[in-house]
Amino acid sequence: MNVINDVYKRDVQLLRWCVKSHHYKRFIVFVRAISKTGDGYMQLILPTFFLIQDAHTGFSFFVLVAIAFAIERPIYFVLKNTLKRRRPPDVVPHFFSLVTPADQFSFPSGHTMAAFLLAGLTVFHFGSAAFPLYAWAIAVGASRVILGVHFPTDIFAGACLGTTIAYLMTYLMV
Repeated sequence: MNVINDVYKRDVQLLRWCVKSHHYKRFIVFVRAISKTGDGYMQLILPTFFLIQDAHTGFSFFVLVAIAFAIERPIYFVLKNTLKRRRPPDVVPHFFSLVTPADQFSFPSGHTMAAFLLAGLTVFHFGSAAFPLYAWAIAVGASRVILGVHFPTDIFAGACLGTTIAYLMTYLMV
């Protein structure tokens, strides 16, 4: 139990450190925009772009993404609603978030899970040229902590789950 308490303390320390950025208005505008890209738009735009560019390769990628997200979303929903980890403003005294989350619970981060799933699928399908998508996925995860709606461990779990599902889907579909 001490390990869990230590992880929680570090989680809160890192969360509070990230929240110091709330004083930089321009930075927060940027962070909100990054977070917004994790709302699901990229998961539709990117496969559609590849579909338009190359019908054969793009179609196989489009199908891969559709199947992967049909599996990922229920896993996310079950974990979030089974584990029921409360969000930072609900458990950290004198803490507030800059955005209103779409749901009540925080673990795992759905934005991060979906971003890492998309980045992983793209890299596994198209190769290292798509690797910069991981920078986007990391930025989406970080934005959720900076905005105060997730603990860092929520982001870590979402990144691990998204990457794992991407790997498994690519392995199973090839």
